[in-house]
Amino acid sequence: MAKEKVLIVGGGFGGVKAALELAEDKRFDVTLLTDHTEFRYYPTLYHTATGGKRASSSVPFKVIFERLPVEFVKGVAQSLDRKAKTITTKDGKSYAFDTLIIGIGVVTNYFGIPGLQEYSYGIKTNIDALKLKKHLHDSLVKTGKPDENYLIVGAGPTGIELAGALGPYLHKVMKKHGLPEHRAKIGLIEAAPRLLPRMPKIVSSRLKRHLKKLGVHLYIGKVVQGETPETLTVSGQPMKSKTVIWTAGVTNHPFFAENNFVLMPRGKVAIDVYLQTEDNIFVIGDNANTPYSGLAQTAIRDGAFVAKNLIRRKDGKLMKSYKPTVPISVIPAGKKWAVVVWKKIVVFGFLGWMLRSAADFVAFKDIEAWPQATQQWVHDFGEEEDCAICQRPW
Repeated sequence: MAKEKVLIVGGGFGGVKAALELAEDKRFDVTLLTDHTEFRYYPTLYHTATGGKRASSSVPFKVIFERLPVEFVKGVAQSLDRKAKTITTKDGKSYAFDTLIIGIGVVTNYFGIPGLQEYSYGIKTNIDALKLKKHLHDSLVKTGKPDENYLIVGAGPTGIELAGALGPYLHKVMKKHGLPEHRAKIGLIEAAPRLLPRMPKIVSSRLKRHLKKLGVHLYIGKVVQGETPETLTVSGQPMKSKTVIWTAGVTNHPFFAENNFVLMPRGKVAIDVYLQTEDNIFVIGDNANTPYSGLAQTAIRDGAFVAKNLIRRKDGKLMKSYKPTVPISVIPAGKKWAVVVWKKIVVFGFLGWMLRSAADFVAFKDIEAWPQATQQWVHDFGEEEDCAICQRPW
């Protein structure tokens, strides 16, 4: 009997999890099509941008799929031919499928604000994180003092994580290079009336208090209107800065609109109770119109759910219906401090940080074997610098 060709487009949490689950069943021929060669662990990219090890936020696919029958293909999906059942990449190559699983993530949305795309930094990829780190380090060493303002736009989890880690990193670079002690002015800008408006108010207030204690300046209810090489305009007021980091906006991948998928009002793909948008085409993770899309836990669960349903179908059983699960939100804010939110349970401080550390290990274990996951988790605590001076011990 011919194997069922499963083409998975996207090498994020959901795509990798689906591939791992299906690779164990010899009735499937699994191909993973993705635009990069390594899995990106987004929750620790802020750590890589502030002196942490590169390996803490990336795992090569060849390590994840070592000894597993998964064909890895590097390419950017461009068009879907529903009749021929093929995906064509930007370089003109076509890949056939019997079943298609798409989890290609989201793209940065600058909301048409002038100058942001040209002048701001981001931390959506390892390359972005390393570019930001180089800028932070090199500009500080070159001028001998911090920028007038380090401005982080967007007080979601990524912005908060970065705001908590940025000050200590800048202090470390100054100390390593023997520069005069200057307190870096870090600003966190949020258009909403409070931090993390979808979470309980106690979370917003405790985070606000903690970030202020760390010396972070909060600009709540303020709107970014434009950026030049040296200035960010916020609610009509120019703020001097050569370091603006945009973490505020994302939108669904343009692949879906360009290929005539049915989109819901917030831009997510319409799916049924099996995460299926059309016959044998499944959409998972950030791209699917589910209540908790946008979170790593949801993407992992989606990938496993679709894979297990395909196995059930192969066994001649009915597929199960998707039931959204409330994810646990864990947001670090500074050294050994984090907030954990799950339903009505809220935990702050060192215990929250310990839970975040445990959550990272669980996430690594979801995509790697025990030995590799343990090694990856250890990288979370390591530091890495290209600068010879910064490499020296204290």
